[in-house]
Amino acid sequence: MRIARVARSVGESGEDITYGVVEGEPGAETIAPIAGDPLYVPLQVVGEPVPLVDVRLLAPVIPRSKLIGVGKNYADHAREMGGEPPTEPMLFLMPNTAVVGPTDPIVYPPLSHEVHYEAELCVVIGRICKDVPVGRVPEVIFGYTCGNDVTARDLQRSDGQWARAKGFDSACPLGPWIETELDPADLSVQCRVNGGLRQDGRTSQMIHDVAAIVTYVSAAFTLLPGDVIMTGTPAGVGPIAAGDEVAVTVEGIGTLRNRVVGRD
Repeated sequence: MRIARVARSVGESGEDITYGVVEGEPGAETIAPIAGDPLYVPLQVVGEPVPLVDVRLLAPVIPRSKLIGVGKNYADHAREMGGEPPTEPMLFLMPNTAVVGPTDPIVYPPLSHEVHYEAELCVVIGRICKDVPVGRVPEVIFGYTCGNDVTARDLQRSDGQWARAKGFDSACPLGPWIETELDPADLSVQCRVNGGLRQDGRTSQMIHDVAAIVTYVSAAFTLLPGDVIMTGTPAGVGPIAAGDEVAVTVEGIGTLRNRVVGRD
């Protein structure tokens, strides 16, 4: 099931933010409104479907407490960054103010001159959990979405830690929706820039799979509904510039598109 968060026009000057169930083939999708936030209340359709093109897609979730990244989780990416894969998941945190949706721009940060795309499968947590054993990980996952872990490489190198490099405003596009019924074991993860294929990996190439990551993360942090874990990016990362369109596609979910703009 695909669950989206959308803005609907209300009158001449306002928008109403709601959730809905997306159905239909690409280009002909509809969305049926549901009551409340599906992370907290049982899913209940409360209205008739409308064409998806009549609403504005937002980030499908704004993490309540944290975004958690996993660095160098594909061996080829670790090597292209100049090192060997880590033996344990390499974790970092990002603020929820980094999140933008599929219709929002990636704003090139003025502090950087080298910004890269990173296509990723993202896990959305569905309930409060701690110390989750591998066998029970599916019970705590609400669903999956596409993510772009936009990174200021020069800041990443100069700072030594990754807060500014990966946490600046608009550094984490998510979307277009959450897919609740998905096997993450072997999915295609691709990134295109202006239509050209730049990344082409599969989740089966991850060093640490989704279950191992959730178990590892939950041993350190209590996870809350709406927390997002980004599972790492395949090889092929590279620069983006103002005017570029970046498209992240994860098999079984869909495509997240964002345009890069310069700061005025």
